[in-house]
This record gives sequence, C-alpha cells and structure tokens, in this order.
Amino acid sequence: MTSAKPTIPGPDPNTKTPKFKLPPLATDAHTHIFGPGSKYPYAKGAPYIPPDAPVEDFRKLHKILGIGRAVIVNASVHGTDNRVALDAIKESNGTYRAVANIDDSITEKGLRELHEGGFRACRFNFVKHLGGVPDMRVFDRVVAMIAPMGWHIDVHFDAIDLPEYAPMLAKLPVIYTIDHMGRVKASDGLDQKPFQVLIDQMKRDEKCWVKVCGCERVSSMGPPFTDAVPFARKVVETAPDRVIWGTDWPHPNVKSMPNDGDLVDLIPLFMPEPDWQQKVLVDNPAKLFEF
Repeated sequence: MTSAKPTIPGPDPNTKTPKFKLPPLATDAHTHIFGPGSKYPYAKGAPYIPPDAPVEDFRKLHKILGIGRAVIVNASVHGTDNRVALDAIKESNGTYRAVANIDDSITEKGLRELHEGGFRACRFNFVKHLGGVPDMRVFDRVVAMIAPMGWHIDVHFDAIDLPEYAPMLAKLPVIYTIDHMGRVKASDGLDQKPFQVLIDQMKRDEKCWVKVCGCERVSSMGPPFTDAVPFARKVVETAPDRVIWGTDWPHPNVKSMPNDGDLVDLIPLFMPEPDWQQKVLVDNPAKLFEF
C-alpha cells in the first residue's frame, strides 16, 4: 500500500542545533510519528494526511536537540491504530512512552496490552478542525476504563471552548493534561478569559497539568514566536510541578512552520531557572509517564 498524497506540509528538514543545552534525560513530552503510510496506513476519513515523518527522522531530530526521552502522542490521522507508537517504544530501550487514541470498542485485554507496551494515557480531541467534540458517553466510558490503571487523559481544546469544559474537567477522577497551553491566541493578551480559566484551573485543581508546547500555535507574530513566552512563563510559575514540555514535531496544521532548534531556544526565555528546567523537562514527565 502506498501513502496517500499529503494535504499538509512536512517539518523543517534543517533542524538547527539549539544554543540552549537541555539537561540529561530531557523529555519531549508531546511529539508524533507519522507512518510511513505504506506500513502504518492513515485512517480512512482522517482530518488531514501528513507527509511521512517516520521513527528514523524522529530519532535524528532528538539527537540534534539533545533529547533523551520522548512521549509519542498517537495522532488522529492513525485513528485507533496505535501500532506506530507501540513499535517505536519496543525499539527505544525504555526511553519512549505514548498516549493512545482509543474508543469504547477497546477491551480490557487491549488496554492491558497497550499499558504493557508503554502507554500511560489516551487522548481526546475537542478541536473543531480535527472533528470537534467527542461522543461524551464514549468519553465517560473510556475514562472509567482507564482510571483503575492509573492512566491520565490528554485533552486538546480550542481556546474559546475552555471556559465551557473547565467544570467537567475538574470533576474527572483522573489526572488530565491540557495540550498547547489551551491554544490561546497571544494577540488576545494574558487577561483573555480562556487563559485566565486555564490558570485558575491549574490553581484550583491538582489533577490539572498543562503542556508548554505549541508556541508556534499560540504566537500571533510568527517566528521566532517570542510573543508566546509570557504565556508559557505564567503557566510554569503557576504550578511548576504539573507542567511538561514538548516540540509537537512534525507540527501538523500550523500557520508558520517552526524550526525545532528555535523552539528549544525559547525554553530559557520563559524558564531560566535550572531547578524548574529540571522539573518540567525531566522530573515531571518521568513521574507522569512512569519512566
């Protein structure tokens, strides 16, 4: 089977070596592997078709950046087929974990196999361009299935919808991570309601974790995305024990394709403190994903 024609661009192939040196075992806690489509077909009806971004490119990227561990978020384009991440974990000598795409057709045995294969969470997309709100009955059933295993859920929202869903999140029986700083728009400022809701949620609910990634999505100015720095800073200082960081490579559906070396060099701008760097980049993901 050959790959379908891509509908989005691929990542910048010329990854810069960052000036900032990451600490040992730094974790890229939000990243993807796409295909190759000939081996891991993209799902029928997928919201987009990416160019292949296989595990070989993934490893090369992390070697240049100085990343020691990674969490593969199985993207919506692979549907509920989690093999691409399972196979990558098998070859990683314990340095990869993953977030699954599942629905309520998963069996207890299937969940156990994913757990033993290195998965520690599942993801729900609420973002309109990726299909919108999931069936909430399915959402509730899946949450009930994963809770006894100690898994958490990864939730991906449009910023405008955060205020509506915050009360539901607070009632969850599991930890949840909010992707991409809630996808807020930098041009709307730190006082915008969605960002205030995100910060309040972090303060009030100890189950709430936030991913400081997607600066290129938050930015309204474009490269080098420094207008996202104040948002990342506020997230980190609000709950430094419940923040993780990721590249979001290979950056599907972005307005402006970043260079991953530049994204690493944003870290000391929003988090110059070495003890917080150690927490966010190493200790927090190790705790959450059981490295």
